[in-house]
Amino acid sequence: MNSRYIEIMDTTLRDGEQTSGVSFSASEKLTIAQILLQEVKVDRIEIASARVSEGEFQAVQKITEWAKANGFLDKIEVLTFVDGDASINWMLESGARVMNLLTKGSLNHLKHQLKKSPQEHFEDIRKVIELADSSGIDCNVYLEDWSNGMRNSPEYVFQSLDFLVTQPVKRILLPDTLGILTPSESYNFVKAIVDRYPSSHFEFHAHNDYDLSIANVMEALRAGAHGLHLTVNGMGERTGNAPLASTIAVINDLMPEFKTSVNERSLYTVSKLVETFSGVRIPSNKPIVGESVFTQTAGIHADGDKKNNLYFSKLMPERFGRQRLYALGKTSGKANIENNLRDLGITLTDSDLKKVTQRIIELGDRKEAVTPEDLPYIISDILASNAIEEKVVIVNYVLTHSKNLKPSATLQIKFGEEVFEENAQGDGQYDAFMNALKKIYCRKGISLPMLTDYAVRIPPGGKTDALCETIITWEINGKDVKTRGLDSDQTVSAIMATQKMLNLIGIPSATELTPEIPLVAAL
Repeated sequence: MNSRYIEIMDTTLRDGEQTSGVSFSASEKLTIAQILLQEVKVDRIEIASARVSEGEFQAVQKITEWAKANGFLDKIEVLTFVDGDASINWMLESGARVMNLLTKGSLNHLKHQLKKSPQEHFEDIRKVIELADSSGIDCNVYLEDWSNGMRNSPEYVFQSLDFLVTQPVKRILLPDTLGILTPSESYNFVKAIVDRYPSSHFEFHAHNDYDLSIANVMEALRAGAHGLHLTVNGMGERTGNAPLASTIAVINDLMPEFKTSVNERSLYTVSKLVETFSGVRIPSNKPIVGESVFTQTAGIHADGDKKNNLYFSKLMPERFGRQRLYALGKTSGKANIENNLRDLGITLTDSDLKKVTQRIIELGDRKEAVTPEDLPYIISDILASNAIEEKVVIVNYVLTHSKNLKPSATLQIKFGEEVFEENAQGDGQYDAFMNALKKIYCRKGISLPMLTDYAVRIPPGGKTDALCETIITWEINGKDVKTRGLDSDQTVSAIMATQKMLNLIGIPSATELTPEIPLVAAL
């Protein structure tokens, strides 16, 4: 099958920057422009609106200087207005040579915003296009609010197009400005225009107000549209534009009758760059570029992938420079954990694997996210715990910390079948916990080992909800002994490490723990 080539114009730097609260610096715009053209390989980029600000002017100058030096100047486009020679002069000074002229695509806009007749508007457009042509500027034309125009004033839309096809215009741009179209309307409206003007180049510009932008794009292509306007991460006015990454994946996988120049492997890179520069977070479940979209969570999925790639689809992460991950949590099965262990080069016995699986499920039940980087810590904790017979159990504790009050702890500890409780204050929550513990042990004058070192670490990544490993070094019988605790809370992980130390030194007999011993003397 011969595929029809579709031009991709990325408008992240113009329409995408109209996302609420977003403003790119000149350097950021240049960086994004370079990646879009050199690595992502879109056909064209729309980078600014004319006459907006001095900063916008400087950004366009930076980009056009680079583009001219590297043979991309004809791929740089700027939104302009029907304003006599004002936009044209701005374009000439900035170095841009392709303008996208914003005209009225609905009778409603024309009457109430411009308060002009169609003939008056067409004459104003003609003068701007003529001036652009004589100044060496190529002209594309937007029909603003075209979708409402086709719904409510199609006669005016065709009147506009009858005029435009007589002008030196390279492309006519059909925007669903308010994102109102249904897929069937997108098809019918575009087809009616393409059939009537077979020699003209038409491009579709979708917005996502009803979450229909991708569906509308698909129907516009089937109807004969020659190009699409897209944005990185779907940025843009209100709910944004049709997203670049998803659209390209849909075309490549579901519409083989069309082809584009876009390099899939660069889509994730530019997505993360725009996320960083814009400050607009990518939802974790956003198709193609979201953090979790190539992560299998259910254990049965990991098992199916292990046996025959049963849960794979055409959307392979490697296409986009990414990799498949297997989430660790309460729905994890052995297959999920084995896949992660394999990537880390770790092999466990079946019995140890079961214990690690159970620990991950326990953490998942507490809503804690477990990452592959956590696994070595969990394994270390589990294997170290296996070597200690647990006769001393910290049954419960309450830790308090209030402004201008010393931290306090109430502790309940079990020795065999006996349970003891104490409370104390300290310079910190862990210090208060240790003071309460000392009260219990000191009833018979039993001294706890000296704490000689206290180290805390988390897996790489810097997440505040990461698992925390506390390693405490104790002096026991003249030797340094290390115990580890693992939890998302630093103090809790220290308490877990302390419980392991208590079991190493052995259980004091219940008769030794007599409440008659004066606490002050014991301390």
